[in-house]
Amino acid sequence: MIKLALFSSVMTQPLFANQEEQKQLNTQLKDDITSVEVKTYNLPSNSDWNLKDIPDDFYQSPYQINLFSNNYGQDRERLWSQTKSVMGYGFGVAGLILMLPEDISKWDKENGVFSKWTDNVKEGPTWDRDVWWLNWIGHPYFGGVYYQVARKSGYRQWDSFLYAFTMSTFYWEYGIEGFAEVPSMQDLVITPVLGWAYGEWAYQTEMEIRSTGGEVWGSKTLGDVSLFLLDPIDAAGKGINNLFDMEVVKAGTGGINFAKMQLPTGEYEDQVQLNVHYQLGSGKAQQAPTYQKNYISKKDPVDIGVIGFGLNYGSLNPGEHWGLEQDVANGWNLGLYFSPRFSMKLDYLKGQLPREIGSGDQTFEQFNVGANYYFNSDSSFRPFVSAGAGEMLYAKNNEDDGDSTFALNAGLGMHYQINNNFALQLDAKRFFNSKYSNNDTAYNFSLIYFFGEGQR
Repeated sequence: MIKLALFSSVMTQPLFANQEEQKQLNTQLKDDITSVEVKTYNLPSNSDWNLKDIPDDFYQSPYQINLFSNNYGQDRERLWSQTKSVMGYGFGVAGLILMLPEDISKWDKENGVFSKWTDNVKEGPTWDRDVWWLNWIGHPYFGGVYYQVARKSGYRQWDSFLYAFTMSTFYWEYGIEGFAEVPSMQDLVITPVLGWAYGEWAYQTEMEIRSTGGEVWGSKTLGDVSLFLLDPIDAAGKGINNLFDMEVVKAGTGGINFAKMQLPTGEYEDQVQLNVHYQLGSGKAQQAPTYQKNYISKKDPVDIGVIGFGLNYGSLNPGEHWGLEQDVANGWNLGLYFSPRFSMKLDYLKGQLPREIGSGDQTFEQFNVGANYYFNSDSSFRPFVSAGAGEMLYAKNNEDDGDSTFALNAGLGMHYQINNNFALQLDAKRFFNSKYSNNDTAYNFSLIYFFGEGQR
């Protein structure tokens, strides 16, 4: 599920109350860089968004897309090089697997591996049954690795997230992994969204450590260990350059891969693999950039504060087809709250519902990806309407044996913003499917947490 080789204006929202504040911040930043409070050391990347000369009107359209452009001095060549390296490695591995005997590769060559890919793509996305730590630890880490490839090439948070989304979705879920299994709904959302949150935290933490000369609590050793853990591949590359005092390595990426490998006996074992990619440097003597002693991050309106994670508690009321009674359910939600007027998120509920005939309970699940449009956006109380699509899942005997149906949904709700970082949300949704001419209802109450400085 998670084998990974490391390696695009829809809204308007002003950044500050006036553009003079932005101009003052830019001026202060440049003054800090050229002041006597300057230290020199190797940055983890070729460029940094915070050091760009950004025009005052840029943030008037904060969701504009600059991915793979260098309009503001981003290192497009580095990003393209990393991308080509990752994709070349991935498809190279796929080619090698294709050459292996079918009893080893487990790829159906008789019917064609592209036929298998087509079937998997048509069937998905599905709700996977991976262990929790793969979905909630492994995938955010991998998404964070993708994210930092762009972030360390001088792109801002929004473009870096779009890069992680593009790579994790089209290169991995609907690309390489599509040859082996059906794309996963959790992976499509969790990998880039929580990867954004983790990747930005790792990036900012690394920049803060480097801004102190690479020390943590006054210790260079702790600093080196921390930098290695935050980005082992990039840290090792910098170590190589320092050793030879020249640019041997320009940029590096890598990742840990957890995979199930089939043994000759037919049994499976879990394996941990490390994939590494380096882009060779120019070989010239290092030119350590100057950088401010105390790192300042620009107040970009599109930051991790738009990410909201919530816990769900509610009730599922299945239609007549399922033969189940209404009962409580719980789950989670993860979304992007682009503005006080609009958000998109993934909602999941699961309950053990009593049978209408006979005794015992049955597992019933519902997930959907939807859009919310909020009214009265200037108030803490914001009623909203929602629409989306997802699945209803019924497990007969176990999590993998059951029935499911695609369903569209529409709903109403109320959002209450407690403060920048917390909100409460109450909603009711009606699900419509044509497979069984069946309607289902879900009622849900959520406590939502916004990352970073939260919604502003």
